[in-house]
Amino acid sequence: MRVPRMIAVTLAGAVVLLPVAACSSGKPAPGAALPATPAPFPTPTPEPTHPFTGLPGAAARPVLAAKIENTSAGKPQLGLKSADIVYVEQVEAGLTRLMAIFSSRFPAKIGPVRSARISDLHILPQFGKPALAYSGVQTKMIPKVQAASLVDVSDSRAPGAYVRQPGRYAPYNLFAAPRRLLAKAPDASMSRDIGFTFGDAPQGGVPKKTFGVRYPAARFTFGWSQAAGKWLIWQDGTKNMAAEGGQLGAPTIVVQYAKTERSEFHDLNQSYTPLVHTVGKGRAVVLRDGKAFKARWERGTEKEGTVFTTETGEPMNFAPGQVWIVLAAPKPVIP
Repeated sequence: MRVPRMIAVTLAGAVVLLPVAACSSGKPAPGAALPATPAPFPTPTPEPTHPFTGLPGAAARPVLAAKIENTSAGKPQLGLKSADIVYVEQVEAGLTRLMAIFSSRFPAKIGPVRSARISDLHILPQFGKPALAYSGVQTKMIPKVQAASLVDVSDSRAPGAYVRQPGRYAPYNLFAAPRRLLAKAPDASMSRDIGFTFGDAPQGGVPKKTFGVRYPAARFTFGWSQAAGKWLIWQDGTKNMAAEGGQLGAPTIVVQYAKTERSEFHDLNQSYTPLVHTVGKGRAVVLRDGKAFKARWERGTEKEGTVFTTETGEPMNFAPGQVWIVLAAPKPVIP
């Protein structure tokens, strides 16, 4: 028989022995205080990602857009590898020019910086009021630039931010320092949501090793590199190299098919300036992870971002990293 355990209690000077039942179950005795429950570990707050790239980084940074030469005379370009977004736009004579968007990273120097076009003024409002680096504009366009949603940091407004690069000839030798440009644009808008979504690829897609886009006088080929994890870029059959070294490329290439027509402007050779309609809706092809995905794009107003969806209406996620938006005239769908 188990003998009860005794404890001594002093009552008014006398010692009284009280039996205490043995407890072998490990449970607290009735009436005993329960041990404190440890506080749960707090859920870690996800690091914010940049709305232009989906990569970790502070979102509240100023936005700088820059017009960059895109013919052989101006290559190799400097600074494009640091851009968050690169737009390819058709210009006069069927050639192309780039508009690079910087916010998460600002390289020391960018260029060659060239003149702005009417299509730029319709693309930029979705970023708010970004700084725009450019060199010159057609005389008839000056009032439109002055009324546009941008902060003018052209070479005439911020001359101290520009230099002529030795070893290159005009007009392909004008380069700019982004931080000096932004110093002249304290009111430039901060980065914000422009409609891009990042994450896993949707179901489906057509495996592609290469994908081509043709303009009247320019030709692009995007080739998937599994080793690099991006689509490398060729233009007119030649590797598109960066002045910093290496071939230009991006994890996501968006071919956005948009109505393209003559504008009221033209160059000195009387070649008309195309106007690309980036407000509205239409088809797109999104290249990521070695596949081509049929997609749709929609932008309700110039102040709104551009939303890309799958053909079934789900978000068309981009791969995190740099995004190239290739604005092209409509053409047949993927075979």
